[in-house]
Amino acid sequence: MNEPLVQRHWVALGAPKLAPAVATSTVLILGRIWNANGAEHSVGNAALMIVLAAGAATAGAFAAAGRGGGDGVLAGTAFATSGALALAGVAGYADGLSLPFLLWAVATAVAYGLAARYWRTDRRDTVAFERQSTVRREDHAHIERVEAIRGRAQVEVAREGSAYAEALAAALTARATLPGFDPAALTRAGLPELPTTNP
Repeated sequence: MNEPLVQRHWVALGAPKLAPAVATSTVLILGRIWNANGAEHSVGNAALMIVLAAGAATAGAFAAAGRGGGDGVLAGTAFATSGALALAGVAGYADGLSLPFLLWAVATAVAYGLAARYWRTDRRDTVAFERQSTVRREDHAHIERVEAIRGRAQVEVAREGSAYAEALAAALTARATLPGFDPAALTRAGLPELPTTNP
């Protein structure tokens, strides 16, 4: 029961931990690029971002309140999109960097707070799965060991039975060749009758 060992690269292990910061930083950078291309103090651009952010938030609310408890992934995606659009709108409309950086820091902290809950749940599920796999592996190994011991014991019993039968046959043959051996005396003594051999 040898299982392949899988060693993940440190980039693959660290990428999920960096994803919230990369996402919020990307939105901030794109918002500032948009600001540099004419979105600063543009009422039309600000109104567009407000409408898009409100639409995404409304979609998230409908997804969260859907039938049967709603779809958590869809609601989370819609709310994340709404927050990203709001951050991009502020970053594009504001003339300084202090407000966009403040919103970026808040958005990053909130993203890490939400992600930490899912990381904990994922880690808990992974540990539980590894424990169950270990218990299952040990159970199977125990059953294999017991069956191997039972098989060896049956082979030994059969081997000893065969050796005993051969020794008994050799003893009977040797006894029959002794002078004065009377098989009828054994039968009269109550011992089972020995098979007669016809030469």
